[in-house]
Amino acid sequence: MNLRTFIERPVLSAVLSIAIVILGVIGLCTLPVEQYPDIAPPTVMVTTTYYGASAETLQKSVIAPLEEAINGVEDMTYMTSSASNAGTVIIFVYFEQGTDPDMAAVNVQNRVSKATGQLPAEVTQVGMTTLKRQTSMLQVFTLSSPDDTYDEGFLSNYISIHLKPEILRLQGVGELVILGTDYSMRVWMRPDVMAQYGLTPQDVTAALAEQNIEAATGSIGENSEESFQYTMKYTGRLSTPEAFGDIVIRSADNGEVLRLKDIATIELGRENYAYVGRLNGHPGVSCLVFQTAGSNSTEVNGQIDALLEEARKDLPKGVELTQMMSTNDFLFASIHEVVKTLIEAVVLVVLVVLVFLQNLRATLIPLVGIVG
Repeated sequence: MNLRTFIERPVLSAVLSIAIVILGVIGLCTLPVEQYPDIAPPTVMVTTTYYGASAETLQKSVIAPLEEAINGVEDMTYMTSSASNAGTVIIFVYFEQGTDPDMAAVNVQNRVSKATGQLPAEVTQVGMTTLKRQTSMLQVFTLSSPDDTYDEGFLSNYISIHLKPEILRLQGVGELVILGTDYSMRVWMRPDVMAQYGLTPQDVTAALAEQNIEAATGSIGENSEESFQYTMKYTGRLSTPEAFGDIVIRSADNGEVLRLKDIATIELGRENYAYVGRLNGHPGVSCLVFQTAGSNSTEVNGQIDALLEEARKDLPKGVELTQMMSTNDFLFASIHEVVKTLIEAVVLVVLVVLVFLQNLRATLIPLVGIVG
């Protein structure tokens, strides 16, 4: 079959062109839509916190041992690390394209475990987190209080309890970062009073570790002739500023007792004060959602949008949820411009052919060919 066949049989040419158009429409409706092709390498993120440490201290005491342990893990290409004066450490480990993200995370976790003995005790106590997370951001949303009814602590705590677990359960979501902090019991020590008693912060830390614990208290009556056995209970970890204030720091032979409230101010505040969030001048906490390797950002964004729309119905009075950014906005805007350009091109071609040929029937044939 040569070109002459199509020239002599215009009906056949038209039918084939229409068939190609139908197949193109079917493909356009069924093909997945994604912002980028699957070329981003799988990435594993390791994070930890060393409270009170500077970036230089983190570099020497935390990042160096971890990088030495992680370096050379299977299928790894390179890694990057960063430290802040807020005490946070982030290490990104990049792997070859096609590497299983689950196995990559397991291998990195095994390497991190080997470096545990070389890390400061404060870091080991806080723990290290290993996540299979891409550096690309899916979307940003903010929970705010336009009438200043709630502060950042409440908003951050609300996200942690009601929104974060639901979003992390969505397929394709790698991590949700809350640009805010949860509630925390703050002990503001008074240096002048502590100096009078010859105390150091380590003395306060030791007292907190000894008297604010969870422990098995056992039971009584287990090996006796009594009919009943009683399990002993106690309050466990302290939860109020008043309870923390009664912690004994030092006791004297004459019966005098120095308590924590005598040398410090105790309040229920925020875990840290390094971040201040505002939306239009009112308290607000923003959240960043990241995806996992191999996931379709468009589909994941759709699931997140549906979840947030449902969550808006249960928000407390005086709280609003605002979506600040989504990769779908750019993607769908690009698709809209492509379709718009295609329609404009088809219309211009049809007008040019119609003007020169002065025949509507002759114009339809190249029109079908162009669309196909």
